[in-house]
Amino acid sequence: MTLAAEPGAGRSFLFVLGSSRADGNSEILAREAAAHLPAGIPQRWVDLNRLDLPDFQDGRHETTAHQMGDVEADLLKATREATDIVIVSPLYWYTLSAQTKRYLDYWSGWLNLPDSDFKQRMAGGTLWGVTALSHEHHVVADGLTTALHNSAAYLRMRFGGVLLGTASRPGRIRADEQALIRAKTFFENEPRPALFAYEEANANTTA
Repeated sequence: MTLAAEPGAGRSFLFVLGSSRADGNSEILAREAAAHLPAGIPQRWVDLNRLDLPDFQDGRHETTAHQMGDVEADLLKATREATDIVIVSPLYWYTLSAQTKRYLDYWSGWLNLPDSDFKQRMAGGTLWGVTALSHEHHVVADGLTTALHNSAAYLRMRFGGVLLGTASRPGRIRADEQALIRAKTFFENEPRPALFAYEEANANTTA
């Protein structure tokens, strides 16, 4: 799915909430950014913590076909139909939350469904991230950013970057004025095709 040339035309956003806490700091920051999207762009919000989604089981080498439940089927449909997917996850142990990682693990299963076109459907779309962390030095979130960037690179998606804010206690993200300022224009950033580090190195060598 390729984004339309006109800003906002044909786009739809899926916000995937991966916190164990409702109305957490990452979600507050994501909703601030979403509030500044152009009017008319569809937004769907999915809270992974409220879904009855079992842990992912790798069935690539099983003899029996995977039986997809209604929750998983709806999540797959929402993922396939969005042009822009926003991963909203707090920084847990310097990476994504367990709920978020489980969602991305399901991508592996969807890639391997019989006659799957999941990789083709995802190519050309855009992956974004929003996260709150308790540390004032945002470099400690590099592991989370790399995980999302490389996931986008594998699927030949674009990567819009990660909107970062500092907060620990509930609601404290509202005190991070710089994060709230960045949120206003975050989705105006021009996402670039995601490349693995070795691909970027090769491109620089041959340029």
